[in-house]
Amino acid sequence: MAQDVQIIAGNPSMSKIFIDNAADGQWSGNVALDSISSQSIGILIPNSVLSWVQPSYAGGGMAWRLQNAQSLFVSSWGFGSLSGDESKQYLSRPVRVGPNDILTTFPVADAAPANSVALAWVTTSMATELFTITAADGVDKEMLTAVNGQTIGDAFFNSTLQSITVQLQDGALLNNVSIVDNAGGVVMTIAGNGRGDTTASRSNYVNLDCSGLSIPIGKGFKFQVNCTAP
Repeated sequence: MAQDVQIIAGNPSMSKIFIDNAADGQWSGNVALDSISSQSIGILIPNSVLSWVQPSYAGGGMAWRLQNAQSLFVSSWGFGSLSGDESKQYLSRPVRVGPNDILTTFPVADAAPANSVALAWVTTSMATELFTITAADGVDKEMLTAVNGQTIGDAFFNSTLQSITVQLQDGALLNNVSIVDNAGGVVMTIAGNGRGDTTASRSNYVNLDCSGLSIPIGKGFKFQVNCTAP
């Protein structure tokens, strides 16, 4: 399956529109190109500084990233909103576009009834990585890295968890997220909420945005989500 995605990216003096028909559930091949010239962002506006974006998708959910196509370094990242619900999303810090940079997307379709697709950007002292999973209602489900299916304990062993940002599929409710140690003990639980038009929503982009964490990650640690489908 695939869906139309769009990212408007700009600064106080200009903006560009990047589009793609992107395959669900993967990064590979999902490069958004300029809507007029069909060029990648690095070729179109090298050395420009971006301060805001407006990412959107057709249905389900979407993560995006600005990445160097050669070194694979990711300089900026976030989530999209359902098309028609997007608002200007200011970046946590302005980012300069490199000549080899590309905008890539990771869209997802809605899950089966009584299930929810979850996406999460996890930042540690080591790196930032996208996690994903499909979770049944009311069940604590372990999230895995989108690229290679690793647990947080495997991917970020011996680092410190700094932030978690979660997006569920349209209309789903995030009950909570939890970090569990290798003995099964709950290190931390954080309550979530709705997104977009859902009751208690605070954002069209995220169900949870929690920064300022300082949790040492050990081997065998788990990152779990608990959701309720729309």
